[in-house]
Order: sequence, then structure tokens, then C-alpha cells
Amino acid sequence: MEGSVRVPGEQKKGRKRAGGGWAVYKEMLLHYVFPQKRLLIRLSILLLLSIGLQLVNPQIIRYFIDTAQGDGNLSALYYAGGFFILFSLLQQGISVAASYFSENLGWTTTNKLRAELAEHCLSLDMSFHKTQTSGALIERVDGDVNALANFFSSFIIHLAGNLVLMLGILVLLYRENVWIGLAMTLFVVGAVYVIQWIRRYSVQLWKRWREMTAEFYGFIGEHLEGTEDTRANGAAGYVMNRFYDFTRRMLPLRLRAFLGFATMWSTTILVFALGNAVAFLVCAWLWKSGQGGLTIGSIYLVFYYTELLAKPIEKIRTQLEDLQKADASLIRVRELLATKSKIQDGPGANLPDGPLSVEFRDLEFAYEEGSRNTLHRLQLKLEPGQTLGLLGRTGSGKTTLARLLLRFYDPQKGGVHLNGTDIRDFKLHELRRKVAMVTQNIEILEGTVRDNLTLFDSSIPDNRISAVLHELGLGAWHDTLPEGLDTVLASGGGSLSAGEAQLLAFARVFLTNPGLVILDEASSRLDPMTEARIEAAISRLLEEKTCIIIAHRLATVQRADRILILENGQMLESGEREQLAADPKSRFSRMLAVGMEEVLA
Repeated sequence: MEGSVRVPGEQKKGRKRAGGGWAVYKEMLLHYVFPQKRLLIRLSILLLLSIGLQLVNPQIIRYFIDTAQGDGNLSALYYAGGFFILFSLLQQGISVAASYFSENLGWTTTNKLRAELAEHCLSLDMSFHKTQTSGALIERVDGDVNALANFFSSFIIHLAGNLVLMLGILVLLYRENVWIGLAMTLFVVGAVYVIQWIRRYSVQLWKRWREMTAEFYGFIGEHLEGTEDTRANGAAGYVMNRFYDFTRRMLPLRLRAFLGFATMWSTTILVFALGNAVAFLVCAWLWKSGQGGLTIGSIYLVFYYTELLAKPIEKIRTQLEDLQKADASLIRVRELLATKSKIQDGPGANLPDGPLSVEFRDLEFAYEEGSRNTLHRLQLKLEPGQTLGLLGRTGSGKTTLARLLLRFYDPQKGGVHLNGTDIRDFKLHELRRKVAMVTQNIEILEGTVRDNLTLFDSSIPDNRISAVLHELGLGAWHDTLPEGLDTVLASGGGSLSAGEAQLLAFARVFLTNPGLVILDEASSRLDPMTEARIEAAISRLLEEKTCIIIAHRLATVQRADRILILENGQMLESGEREQLAADPKSRFSRMLAVGMEEVLA
């Protein structure tokens, strides 16, 4: 099947890297975080200053206590108190600044990743999008990336900062007394080991939770989009039953994931309590034995540093928890980025301006491997500037033919040629700039009329937009717009009639000036009066363009030069329209005689 796949060996490789620990983290950091050098340097300087102030403040308190116990003068105490307050305020200011730069770094990097994921999803072929709901993709592009925000914004810098703070505390404790330093070193190593041991068992739970939420949001998005049909057909009860089924399955999974978090949190509390007990016992033993020359200020210093040790350990715990959530999201992000499309850019053959010739050579296509061919051994040639009327029953392959011309899919055998060149040799953006299609399903974006018509191409001037609208009979509508082309349209075109939306789709296509235009039952939503009104305009706009009309009404193909009738993916009849119409034995002639709807029933 032509579709989104992993390149050979990529699936195994992608999974290995996604769950492969530091290699994939290093790759992500090198690509997204390290290019933000200025932010990283500022954040590093602020964190080092904060660490220095956290280590100095206890020394000031120790000096204050020991001086107050002795015969020190009050001015020394005033100075010590003043420095303590000054350093504390300075530390708070630095923490606020560090938080600002950290969040800035997080948003910058995650937005870059979101953009790459969105662009990657848009580059994947239709077979991928047929298997994915919009809600599931939104959860991957936004939800999974949000889970990586802390990893990108603060993980490496703050992890390194907390390790430096922890190391600095241990060095100062060793400086006070080697036994205190040794006891606290054992405490830190044991605490980190226990926390990391617990973390390993929670990663899979968070991965399954992310997958479940993606499926849930996909379900919500699908049924919110189809609310009108759901209500009209009395299916609200079924939808709610599925909703409750989702929540019943999500609850135990969330509880197990939260249990992993609670276990890590309660273990940390216990470890901190044990650390204080160890500090108390060691200081009591040293004080009672008279070793180490400890003063009351020194003992307070030890307890202060022991409490301060809890901060980097707790931070490391929360960062490992974020990493645990990031593991699951990173796997899903990597799997999405590892998905490759079989519809790849060609080497870049030249596609000239003007009408294009179209040729199908022994074309065979099936949507799924092993399934019955949708198109079988199709042969056809259309000269530049000619119009083809494409007829056939529902499911005969008419729309499939249009999708192949735009390379939404590639055929299994044979080829599609424009101006004698296989379309697989063209760049995709160049091909889709020269081949345009209007369907009966119109996508109106939330944005201005101008943006909806030009699809954000600023090179198209306003006077050309207005000229096309007037040619299509939308001049009066354009003149009533309160803000002209800057008038904002609602998503889905709620403020437009079906006919107006369809006419805007025509305008959108003709503004690009393609060489080949495909009309896929494009006038089926128009009432006969509106359709008749734009017939002349379409005739003018189709001048010097090749056109393929997938017919809804016989009147639509009266402009065609050639007729092609498909049945079960095979060419049933093909030829010049006038010749087929004049031949009483032809299928097309019988359609004209009895009406197409009856013939195609």
C-alpha cells in the first residue's frame, strides 16, 4: 500500500532511540535547546549566583549564633543580620529572573518542536491521515509537547544546578567534620538510588496514559464535529456510552500512574526524615564525645545544610518525575517524527505554465495492499486545453483519479503524466500549484476573506481578488462586506450559504492560475439558478486551462471535449463528446436519452 511507513529499519531504530535513554535526550537537547545559547548562558549565570547565595547564608547564621553566644559587639551582629537579609532578597530576585528565562527557554523550544510536528503531519500522505483522528494528532502535537516543556526549559540546567548545590553542601559539611560529610554523602547516594529505582516502574504507566488520552481526545473531536448528525439520528446515547467507557478505562490507569507519583513523593518524605535523624545522631555523638570542636552555630549549620540538601534532592525527584512523563511523550513524538511518507518529492522536473496535457498509462491502483483494484489498466490522453467529462457510478474510481493527479496517493503500476513527464518527477509544491481541485466539501478557515481566498499568499493583489469575485457573480456579496476583504469569516463558513461557500472555493482555485483544474462534483451544492449564473464565468475562467469535470449533472459535461465513463475502476467508454452523443449505440448517448441519474443508478 502506498502510504505512511517507516523507512527500512526505522521502526526498530525509532523505538530503540525513543526508549533508549540519554542518547535520544541528548539528540533532542542538541537540536532544540542548545541553539538557544544566550538564554542558556543567562540562566546558568543566575543559577550559579543563586547556589552561591544559598551556600553563603548559613555561614552568616552560624557566625551570628556563635558571635551572639560570645562577647561579640552588637555592630558585628547588625552587619551579619544585614548581610543575611540582603543576600536573601537578592536570592529571591535571582530566582524570579531565573524562572523567567527558564519559561522563555521552554516556550521557545517547545514551539519549535510543535512547528516541526505540525509541518511533518502536513507532509504525510492521505493513508496516514485516514488512520488518525484530528483529536489524536492534536494531542500529539500539543499535549505530548506540553509534557516535554519542563524537560526542555529546565531539566539540564536545573539538574546540573541542583547537583552543584548538593556537591557544594557536601564539601562544606566535610569541611566542618569528615564524619558529618561521610554520613550525609551516604544519605544522598541512598536517596537518589531509591528514587531512581522507583521511577523505572512508572514510565510505562505514563506512556499508556498518554496513548489513552490521545485516543480519548480523538473520540471527543470526532463526535463534536459530527454533533448535528449524532443528534439527528438519535445516537447521543451511544456516544455517551462510549464516553463513559473511556472514562472507566482511564480512571484505573490514572490511579496507577498517580500511585507511582505518590510512592515517589512519600519515599522522598521518608528519606528526608531519615536524613535529619542521621544528622541529629552524628552531631549528638560528636558533641558528646567532644570531637570535631563543634559549636552551637556549627550544629545549626549542619542542620541547615541537611534541610537544604532536601531541596536539590526534591528538585531532582520532581525533575525525574517530569522525565518519566517526558519518556512517554518523547516515545510518541519520536514515533510520529519517524513516520515517513511514501509520497516524496521528485527530483524537480520542470512544469511549464499554461494548459497541461494529461495522460494515464496502464494505470492500476488499490487503496490497500491485497484489496481489489479501484482503477484497473486505465489508458487516456487529454491534450492541453481540452476538457474531460468524467462519468460513472458511485465507487467507480472518479474521485480516486483526481487524488492520483494531485499525488495524494501513488499508483501501484503504470503512471500519471503531465506534459509527457511522470508526476513523480515533480516537486510536490510545484505539482499542487499547477493542479487545482474544487470539491463539494468546502473548507472555510477562521480568518479574513482575503486569507480564505489566497490561503495566506500575500503576493496576490486585492484588485485581482475583487475581479475574480465579480466574474463569479459574487460582486454584490463582496460589496456588502462590512470590512471588505478584511471581513473575518467564521470557521466552517457558518455565516455563508452553501452556494457562497462553493463560489469562494472556485475563486480560491482560479486565483492560483493552475494549468489543470479538476471539478469534483463541484456544483452539486448549488441550486440550478446559482449554477446557471456561474456557467458563463466558469467558461471564461477555464479558457487556456485543461479541465477534468467529475459530473453531477449532464448539463455540467456539455462543455467537455472528451468523455470518459468508468465502471468498477475500468474504462467503459471513451471518446469525443460529440461523436459519442451522435452514436446511438454509445453509453453516453443513452445517458443523454434517458437521463444520467437513471443510467448510473
